[in-house]
Amino acid sequence: MFKRRDRKPLWQSLWHLIWPKGGWVRAFEYVKHRLRRLPDTPEKIARGISAGVFTSFTPFFGMHFIMAWLFARTLRGNVPAALLGTFFGNPLTYVPIAVSSLTMGHFLLGTRPDRTVHVSLMGKFSGAWSDLWHNFLAIFTDAKADWHALSIFFEDVFLPFAVGSIIPGLTAAVVMYYVTLPVIKVYQNSRRKRLKSRLKQLNKIS
Repeated sequence: MFKRRDRKPLWQSLWHLIWPKGGWVRAFEYVKHRLRRLPDTPEKIARGISAGVFTSFTPFFGMHFIMAWLFARTLRGNVPAALLGTFFGNPLTYVPIAVSSLTMGHFLLGTRPDRTVHVSLMGKFSGAWSDLWHNFLAIFTDAKADWHALSIFFEDVFLPFAVGSIIPGLTAAVVMYYVTLPVIKVYQNSRRKRLKSRLKQLNKIS
C-alpha cells in the first residue's frame, strides 16, 4: 500500500510565495550559484541578467519568463541567465517597483496618480478580475458583458505601469550589467585557475 502524502495547508503555500522555504538568503544564494555555473561568456551572461531584470519591471505578470527569453534572444544574451534575472522581481521588490513605475508613468502621461493608491490599486485589480470573470460567464449565459472596471484598470494602472516601467527598468538593467560583468569575469578567471591547478596535480600523480 502506498502512503498518502500529506498536503500542505493553503496558508503555508501562500506564505512560501512571500517567504521561500529556507529564507530569501538561501534563495538568493541558489540563484547566485546557478549564475556562476552558466557555461557562457561574461558578456552574454551579464546581458541575460539585464534582460531578466528589465522584464521584472514590466506589468506582464505571468509572462515574465517568455518576455525574458525574447529580450535575451534579441540582445544575444544568455537565456538561462535571463530567466534567473527575473527573480529580481519578488515580493520584497514588487512594492518599490510598482510605486516607481506607476509614479513615472503618470508623470510621463501627464496624469495624476491616485493619492490613495495603496487602497484604490487593490480595488482596481479586484474590479478587473471581477469583469474578466463576469464576461467569461456571459459567454455561456444571458448576462451582458461589462468592461467598465477593466477600462479603469487599463487607464489608471496598466498603461501608466507599462509606460513608467521603461525608464526605471532600463536603469536597473544597465546598472546590473556593469555590476555583474566584472564579478562574472573574476569568478570565471579564478575558476579556470583552480581547474588548471587541479589538472596539473592530476598529471603529476599520473
